[in-house]
Amino acid sequence: LPMAFRDVNARRHIGLQQLSSLAFAGRTLLGPMKSCKFIVDESTNQSTLICSAVRLIESLDLSSAAGQLLNETIQAQNKEFKTGMSTLLFLIGAWSNAILECLQQNVPVSAIVSVMSEGLNSCCERVQCLQISIHDVNKELCSSSVRPNAFKSKTCQIGPDSLLNPQNFPYFQKDVLAPEEVIPINSCSHQDDCNFNKCLVSPLAGFGSIASLVKPAGDKSTSVSSGSGVIPSSCNKQKLTHSRYFSTLGKSHFSSQQGNFQGYLSGQSADPCECYGLGHLAVTLSHGNQASMKLLQSIVAYQQERAEGSGSSQFNIAEIVTCCLLGLPESYSCVFPGLVTLVSPEQATVIKYFEDKPLRILLMDGDLTEQYRHLGFNRPCNVRTVLEHPSLQEGRAGDLWLSSMLDILISFEVNLVLVKGNVCENLMERCIANSILVIGSVTRDVLRAFGEVTSAQPVTYLTQVNASCVGSGAQVELWKACDGRAMDLGELVPVRIKVRGIPLLTAVLTTTVPSKMQLIEDRFWTLVYRLHHALNDEKVFLGGGAVELLCLSHIQMLAEQPLQPANKNAVKEFHSPWLVASATEYKSVVLQALASGWKQYLSVVLCNTAKAASELEACTSVDHHLKKAADCGSPSAYILKEFRRGDLLRGGSGPFADHGDGLKVYDNVTAKTEAWRRALDLVLLVLQTDAEIITGPKRNQLLNSHVSSEFMFL
Repeated sequence: LPMAFRDVNARRHIGLQQLSSLAFAGRTLLGPMKSCKFIVDESTNQSTLICSAVRLIESLDLSSAAGQLLNETIQAQNKEFKTGMSTLLFLIGAWSNAILECLQQNVPVSAIVSVMSEGLNSCCERVQCLQISIHDVNKELCSSSVRPNAFKSKTCQIGPDSLLNPQNFPYFQKDVLAPEEVIPINSCSHQDDCNFNKCLVSPLAGFGSIASLVKPAGDKSTSVSSGSGVIPSSCNKQKLTHSRYFSTLGKSHFSSQQGNFQGYLSGQSADPCECYGLGHLAVTLSHGNQASMKLLQSIVAYQQERAEGSGSSQFNIAEIVTCCLLGLPESYSCVFPGLVTLVSPEQATVIKYFEDKPLRILLMDGDLTEQYRHLGFNRPCNVRTVLEHPSLQEGRAGDLWLSSMLDILISFEVNLVLVKGNVCENLMERCIANSILVIGSVTRDVLRAFGEVTSAQPVTYLTQVNASCVGSGAQVELWKACDGRAMDLGELVPVRIKVRGIPLLTAVLTTTVPSKMQLIEDRFWTLVYRLHHALNDEKVFLGGGAVELLCLSHIQMLAEQPLQPANKNAVKEFHSPWLVASATEYKSVVLQALASGWKQYLSVVLCNTAKAASELEACTSVDHHLKKAADCGSPSAYILKEFRRGDLLRGGSGPFADHGDGLKVYDNVTAKTEAWRRALDLVLLVLQTDAEIITGPKRNQLLNSHVSSEFMFL
């Protein structure tokens, strides 16, 4: 087999250089204040705005072996956690550069591998002291938060149609006001018309709405704010200034306190943790993603209400889907029970006919095509296939299948068909002509949700349908925006399929900028999975750089320890006294290289969040904290104290720093540590690669290229 062979260590390690250059492109994606990037498709000249390492990697040239390994590593992290990819990408680049420096100092590869692996394992054990259980986090957050009473007015009359409707809340504004403009908060004289706690979507009365609530005028009771004592009733008529997010603070005592946890509604529970539940946790994990945080709070509220009645999990990620609508302002984003999806204008005409009518529904767990066969299907023996895929537009065989499938749907009076896979276009047209709505590409979780409330049983083929498989109770309607208008977005029309009590929520994500749609959806799912993994781990890390700072302090402490003679256990582990001596000799150099990765991480985060004017200033700030941690005698105690004060790395709470010390930032435990391990594993794997072997057509291209001198052609 013709091939090309190259010694990757001919000059400097080529694979590590490639990893470093690829990872450098993702530096601005690190931290809560990411700098987005425009990715331009050269073939179509269309651009997309991204802020995640996954989207960046998809757009880079990864033709090299190191690039392919990098892509697989990023995709594995994304598939398992949906978060931590930017950290993973950055550390791959930082540690690649650090190892290149070690190679320049003639540090043996074996010493680099052994010392770095041991150093990372030691760090993972050391940072366990910065883990906090979810129960303790909720208890701490709830006990220090503002708990205003409910604001009762006509505007809060909300039903099941919208969990997060801008029109339902007086402070959800479509446009940001100029600094001098204000919105007065008026009381409502028709409180009997709207008892907020008795709304159909009652979870919003507990927490998690985007509305910031104050007492109605005439309520003489007082409200206690954390650390501020009693707020007099004269504060009830304060004004909101500048923005719905209360970004202008200090105008009044009340507004500044509201800014800490703007968006929480008070409930009747005596236990603050029962009142606020997972809403506070979603805020601390949002890392500044305000829009997605508010959507997630509404989802959590709805699911918690269902959980109290059914005993199910309080947060179920399988019950969440998204629908992206282009052409509407971002303030129209909201959450709806049921399924919101896009259909063709032809299908929309069928929906208009079915509005407000109960429908008989059929669920299909596969493709609705003549050629579809389920997984594991075995063709009968002794059968000769004359034609595998007959044309459905020509010949009697295709027409016979179409007619028989349509007859089945009509005979069982099916009005709505949800299909997991693809749908035959010709069958779709015939169904529309017979007022049968067929929607394809529906996820299995959506099928499960509809099956649970309609009693429909999924089938693989239409020939399996019987009376017990068809469900009832579904309704379909054109999706309406928050101002009550039905939306026609051109080629596709948004519709909503609903069933009373369905365990399914659709987050409708809207924007007027086409290139921003993917960005908004990625950010939403990142936050959803952060909360999901936090609940699975039942614990979180202190955020704001606390964990990385402790790792850096711990590694530097290990590097400064005096060299000790090798013990017998170490010799047995490495199978060679020479390897033990080599690792011991270069231990300090390698550990400093490992520590440099975390130091660069903290420095870049500080620069990206504008807390440092340059990396030099950021490094100085990090060194200052390291010195104070060392002088304290217990780095973990120092970091914990500074974190609780909100003064870690100059208020490392990032975008929340202006909201006071009532709000902390937390990170996922497993996702973060796995990102560290994957980063180091990839770098060490490439480091230990001695050669690059290339086969196939590219071998001939290299033969005639300017880099052919680096290869040996076989």
